[in-house]
Parts: sequence; structure tokens; C-alpha cells
Amino acid sequence: MVASQAVPASAAGPLKNTTNRWVGSAVAAGPLADEADYRAVLTREFDSVTPENEMKWGVVEATRGQYDWSGADAIVSYAKRTGKSVRGHTLVWHSQLPDWVDDLEAGELRSTVKKHIKTTVSRFKGKIRAWDVVIEAFNEDGTRRETVFQQKLGDGYIAEAFRLAHAADPRAKLYINDYNIEGINPKSDAVYELVRSLKKKGVPIEGVGIQTHLALQYGFPTTMRENIERFARLGVDVAITEADVRIPQPTDAAKLEAQADFYEQAWDACHAVRRCVEFTTWGFTDRHSWVPGVFPGEDDACLFDEDLRPKPAYHRINP
Repeated sequence: MVASQAVPASAAGPLKNTTNRWVGSAVAAGPLADEADYRAVLTREFDSVTPENEMKWGVVEATRGQYDWSGADAIVSYAKRTGKSVRGHTLVWHSQLPDWVDDLEAGELRSTVKKHIKTTVSRFKGKIRAWDVVIEAFNEDGTRRETVFQQKLGDGYIAEAFRLAHAADPRAKLYINDYNIEGINPKSDAVYELVRSLKKKGVPIEGVGIQTHLALQYGFPTTMRENIERFARLGVDVAITEADVRIPQPTDAAKLEAQADFYEQAWDACHAVRRCVEFTTWGFTDRHSWVPGVFPGEDDACLFDEDLRPKPAYHRINP
């Protein structure tokens, strides 16, 4: 447990007070419960939270028929106490999936997905502002990812998932979500065409989540604003759902300034479009970042450092 300590606020005031959009962070139940300084910064700076792992199928039902809602319930209860919105994450995803799901035949898989969506969404009905219903359904070239859902249920599984989620909570905003769709490219083109098609069919899809996991060495996606605008023209909301900017190690002042440029450009691209309604980062402190465990040699992707001090990127979007 990290000792409680005072964490100075920005002179400009909390990040959540700088905009009329939701400003959020992914949250882990462990540090939320155990680290007073982590909790204090989260409470002060953000008005929306996304459970990092606690609502994923592999966590809530690792063993078939045995549910563990403890982490998800703790985050939702915290949000209620502190007046924050919750982004539900996620209902249908090929990763962090219980092993037993892969072994199901098509008919049983379809009924199991239906039960999972109904059970999860109904549990939090009225407490979730928006759900990431289906995430990461496409390959980089725009073809469908060959997930267990795609292989056994076919193209229609996405529309079906949205209809099921809407039936369980008609007031929650329902999103499709993916990474590497920040700019205009074959993958974002595929998401665009899917959303356009679903809207024409009356499927209750109401938003596109653009994850925005960026890295300095790959450059900033210069068509991000144009991409957000074209999704908005389809009549859906857009959300930046998992923003971070990885830095090749070692980190230095110049790289921190370059990181700040990336955050500012992403922030500005969202704020340039009325229907971009949310800017959420995937964690807010390098203390608990997912990056070094997944991308060896890269780190320091968040707005706050390990000691919860705001970095240049924070001050760039909250001057």
C-alpha cells in the first residue's frame, strides 16, 4: 500500500473543469481501494471512469456459472459516491475471454453470448452512461478479425450484440470500439462502413470509440480530426476511449514535450467536433500503466508520473 500523501493540484484547476466533454480515466480496483493518493487525484481530476479489467468476461465469469462482480461493483460504487459517470468495458471481445467460451459450438455460443450481455448490462442498468459493446473486430487491412464470434456466429454477431445490449438497458449509449482507427486508413474505413450499414438497418449503435494508443516513434495520425468528423456525420457520437502516448526509453525532456504535442493534437481533434463527447485516458499515472508489460522498451505513457506529478502533456491540455 502506498502511503497517503498530499498531491498538489494544477494551478489551472482540475482537468474535468476545462471542457464540456466527459474527461475520464481507466481505473483498477486494487489501487482505487488501497492507494489514497491515487484515489485523490482520480477524484479531483476526472468525471468519468472506465473499469480497466473488472467488467471483462474473463474476470466476471472465469469459471462458467460462477460470477465475481467485486471489482466492477467497487468501481461503480465509487463512481456513485463521487458523482462520476461510468463507461462500461467491455461486452464482446476476443481477448481476456474465459477458456471455456472457445470450446462452445455455434448454437450454444450464441445463447451464451446472449446470457452474458443480458446478465452484465442488466446488473448495471441505469448506472452505465456508455458501453463498449464490441471491440477490436477488424484487422489492420479492414477485414474481419477471425475471432471465435466471427468464425462461429458470422458477420451478424455485431448487430445482434448491439440489439441485446439495448434491450437490457435502452438508456445506455452503445459503442463499437477499436485501436489504430485514429486516422483515415483501411481499418477505420471498415469501421466506418460497418457503422453506416448498421445505422441503415436500424441497429441501435450510437457511438464509435477511438482508443488512441499512440507512440512517439510512429508519428501522430494527421487525419484524426477529419476521421472524427466523418463518423459524426453518420449521426453517432465519438469518444476517445483509451488515450496514452508511449515513449521509447529512456525518457528525457524532449520526448516529454513531443508526448505533450501528441496529447494536445488528440485533445484538439476531439474538441473540434461537437459530437466528440469524451476524452478518456487508459490510466492516468505511470505507476500503474499497462505499457511496459506489453511494449518492452517503452514506458511513461500517462499524464501523471509514478509520483502523481502532472507531466508536460497534462499542462498542455490544461494550461
